[in-house]
Amino acid sequence: MGLSWMAWTWPTAMFFVVVALSIIAMGVWERFDPGGNPRHGIFGIDTTRGDRLFISWLGTGFIGLGWLGFYGTPLWGALIIAILWWIFVFRKV
Repeated sequence: MGLSWMAWTWPTAMFFVVVALSIIAMGVWERFDPGGNPRHGIFGIDTTRGDRLFISWLGTGFIGLGWLGFYGTPLWGALIIAILWWIFVFRKV
């Protein structure tokens, strides 16, 4: 089965590479600094590093879809908002 059914572009491929690298980096971080004690953040739930990574990626997806729905392309504005979202999640959630 080939991958011809999907329109692979460099941005699409880079997205999946970055997701994979973030998961690998989180695994390496956990290997060398285990624990990642749960933290009770502003959302009122206990989260670990992995939870915050998941929340960050989930939020990034919604930010990108919302940007496309309201403004279309290019996605530079969505990227800036997503980076700010990641900083917020890893510091406050």
